[in-house]
Amino acid sequence: MPANATPRGKRASRAKKGTGTPAKRPTKAEQRAEMTEQILDAAEHLFSRDGLYGVTLKDVAKRVGVHHTLLNYYFTDKQTLFDAVIARRAGVTSSARMQALDAYEAATGGKPTLEGALHAFLDTDLDLYSQGGEAWKNYGALGALMSNTRHGGELMDKHFDPVVLRLVGLLKKAMPDCAEEDIFWGYHFVTGALMLTLARTGRIDRLSGGLCRSDDYEAIKARMATFMAAGFRAINRPRGDDEAR
Repeated sequence: MPANATPRGKRASRAKKGTGTPAKRPTKAEQRAEMTEQILDAAEHLFSRDGLYGVTLKDVAKRVGVHHTLLNYYFTDKQTLFDAVIARRAGVTSSARMQALDAYEAATGGKPTLEGALHAFLDTDLDLYSQGGEAWKNYGALGALMSNTRHGGELMDKHFDPVVLRLVGLLKKAMPDCAEEDIFWGYHFVTGALMLTLARTGRIDRLSGGLCRSDDYEAIKARMATFMAAGFRAINRPRGDDEAR
């Protein structure tokens, strides 16, 4: 190692520029927090591409630039790491959407519309992924992957049920005569479209010859809520109406 190199995992005490005061060394807690974030970022990137079963702890350690045994000091196994990756941003997106739905209902005096409720739920989430940088885009792709697995579905239940049921409550107010099962089916179709959007597969880019882009969140925001509201109305069946359709 060159004489002037800084050893891995250690930070040399350096004078603050323009002063003779040594820079404050990070505490052990700060160092641990920083390393935890680096591990989560690396794991998020890899899981978003290859899923839970396509990534090893060695892969994560290699991306961070540390020996794989170090990861065991932070996460006991890959499943624990995966769950921590999901949990890290889940609270952010859930809280943002819950606040948007609460604000929307208050603004409408408790009389929401289909489009308004869907815009509050969908646009708030899409803004996070479009404005949050590559890390949030990775998280969105990971969410799309995990939503189609049993364990991922359980994590979705754990982290997102409250905000989804909040949306469902507003949709029921907007369509008071709609059969409850049709409200839930409608949400099922909404979340499927949202997950495909977050996956950013590029398929629509190729199909459309470049007219549409899977990462064009503004174009998606301008269309998705309106499209889904029309779908809700199309399947709307008054409560108690059991006639075959």
